[in-house]
Amino acid sequence: MAVLHELSLWQEKLRAQFPIIVGNPDKAYLDSAATAQKPQVVLDAVMTYLATGNANAARGTYPWANRTTARIEQTRDRLRRFLADPDPARSGVHFVSGTTEGLRGIARDWLAPQLRDGDEIIVPFADHAANHEPWLEVTGLLRRQGITVHVRAMPYDAAFDYDTDRLAGMINERTRFIAATHVHHVYGNDMNVQRLRAVAGPDIPICLDAAQGIGHLPLSLSTLDADFVVFSGHKAMALPGVGAVWARNQRGPAYAAGGWAGSPNTSGIISLATALEWLDSAGTDRIARWTAGLGARLTDGLRTLPSYEVLGCQASLSAASALQRRQSIIAFRHRSIASNDLGFILAADGLMVRADGHCQAKSGETTASVRVSLHVYNTAEEVDRLLSVLAGLDRQF
Repeated sequence: MAVLHELSLWQEKLRAQFPIIVGNPDKAYLDSAATAQKPQVVLDAVMTYLATGNANAARGTYPWANRTTARIEQTRDRLRRFLADPDPARSGVHFVSGTTEGLRGIARDWLAPQLRDGDEIIVPFADHAANHEPWLEVTGLLRRQGITVHVRAMPYDAAFDYDTDRLAGMINERTRFIAATHVHHVYGNDMNVQRLRAVAGPDIPICLDAAQGIGHLPLSLSTLDADFVVFSGHKAMALPGVGAVWARNQRGPAYAAGGWAGSPNTSGIISLATALEWLDSAGTDRIARWTAGLGARLTDGLRTLPSYEVLGCQASLSAASALQRRQSIIAFRHRSIASNDLGFILAADGLMVRADGHCQAKSGETTASVRVSLHVYNTAEEVDRLLSVLAGLDRQF
């Protein structure tokens, strides 16, 4: 595959920067959609901070505290640059524990106070539960107050993409909000969210769950007119326990989290700034090309094995397909072996995948599957090794 040959030297240099990968050559980590591994520079940044200047932010007037406060503000600016924020003076960046907390905060603190009886919101019913449950939660709370808000399901087409033609027919004068997903966490689709604004019109806020997109492919807010972007840092090579809500603050009131925030996750925020710097240096455009190439190698191989069913759009499986839009994630099932059992079999061969229901919302896949999720530290040899084990099982069944 041409792209894998073209980027091989670049990838080798980057792979060498991940100590857990280099230190376990007999293992293939294929679960980056659950959490990404960390380059040495991120680990070093956190250790240096903790060993030389650890302090709480916005609490003291001594140098360590002041430097920590400044670094948090610098991380906000770094995220704005990473997202190509077109109007950084007006936008807000709010640090949270992860995507779920961020989406719940938007639902509870920003959306709920604006909704009135008879309003409508459109949210995905077949994406991750974190981009489904918060919206149902707040409409349930409002219902108990005598306010009925109608939740309408985002429509999908046969390729498991958002159906913008049907979406256009759903939008009316009572539509107040649209929630969407950047990259689907099971099918690996780039959900083409750049098309949503033309359908939604100029006034309806759009909230984007970017948990599986950040760090995997470019996301430019100079061309994507979303109002919120939410993600988890640990999926973007930062530490667990930190994430961010970016708010455009131009449709409706400026976003402000409710309640007393408490102490920020300072070491997590430090790790996020360094991770974004690393990703920018590596180039998310090249990361996207590399992982799409690996994904195509895997799906091409799976198509030759009759025992396996690949989930999602069948027309986008081949590397030669004009519809190749899978961004680092491929989910599949064996027709005879339960997915959980298949996960254990692969783990015994040092192949670390996820095998379960993948936190699907209520209209998503109801049967467990094996999910392979790739990143820049993965190689063609690891994909071939996985295919070899899967082929052996195919011959047995």
